[in-house]
Amino acid sequence: MLGYAFMGKAHSNAFKKIPYITWPPPLVPRLVGIAGRDPEAVTDAQERYGYEYATTDWRELIADERIGLFDNSGPNSVHAEPTIAAAQAGKHVVCEKPLGRDASESYDIWKAVDATGVKHLCAFNYRFVPAVRLAREIVDAGELGEIRHFRGRYLQDWADDPSLDTWRFSPSDAGSGALGDIGTHVIDLARYLNGEIASVSGFLKTFVEGRTVDDAVQAVVEFENGSVGTIEGTRLALGRRNALQWELNGSKGSLAFDMERLNELQVFRDDGDRARGFKTVLVSEADHPWWQYWWPPGHIVGWGDTFVHELHHMLQAIATDGDVAPVGATFEDGYRASEVGDAIVRSGETGERVQISYRS
Repeated sequence: MLGYAFMGKAHSNAFKKIPYITWPPPLVPRLVGIAGRDPEAVTDAQERYGYEYATTDWRELIADERIGLFDNSGPNSVHAEPTIAAAQAGKHVVCEKPLGRDASESYDIWKAVDATGVKHLCAFNYRFVPAVRLAREIVDAGELGEIRHFRGRYLQDWADDPSLDTWRFSPSDAGSGALGDIGTHVIDLARYLNGEIASVSGFLKTFVEGRTVDDAVQAVVEFENGSVGTIEGTRLALGRRNALQWELNGSKGSLAFDMERLNELQVFRDDGDRARGFKTVLVSEADHPWWQYWWPPGHIVGWGDTFVHELHHMLQAIATDGDVAPVGATFEDGYRASEVGDAIVRSGETGERVQISYRS
């Protein structure tokens, strides 16, 4: 593991749960080494999470022949070099989103890692919310008919403080602000649920004086399937703690979701009586995605459990030589999300609608 803070904690927690929650596990994770910049903090993380050793040099992890999976949960500025080095050393790799600080860096990571033949997963964990996965199954079954609209937004409020001084507010460390931090989640879910994005018209906005990354992103998009949509992300929506919300409208029905009600999916089917509106489905039944590992119906799961599903999926792909896509996001998905983000930036700079060209 590279990184010991927010994401390092979430991933480590999931690896420790997999052996007894997803019984029998495809592989039993052994927490060998964890790396981070601060000697005291990474040693504390090693003790708390149960790794065998801690180091301030991620190269020690690459050189350790016992390690077969390298999980990069570090800041965006250290996504490229360690992840590529791990793959070239024959280790399977997980990397947090955004894959790179811009589309070019993301492309380079994807191509370098893909050339090694190892399994790679970009950690868009919201694909592994049971309600989101169920929504994808409903769409794939054609139950919504022709998709016409996607609208997604990710609203948080924690960044309304000009004194904040973490790597997330540094262009060299993060690449962008709200765009790469939370907007990229909306972009990935838009692609996951509704297909490729063909064009965008959008812009970024910074509200906090002196800040050098964006506080908010807004975009109108058109998909390759002809549908239209909106993408919004902000870390300044006061009162919204972690509100990732999206809605799909088709010719036969609609779906809607709110992360702050993680176990629920809103479903509308056009059966001739539209006055009845949406139905709330509690996604906790035995035949719902990933529920075979959990509790009786109605006994809900939490945000951290999405990483259990995600990393179990990665271990399954390694154990069976299976595919990470389309359930999980590969590094190509990570690159393509970054390409959409860069197109939004260019649109904001020129004031024009941008057609997206994806590198092969």
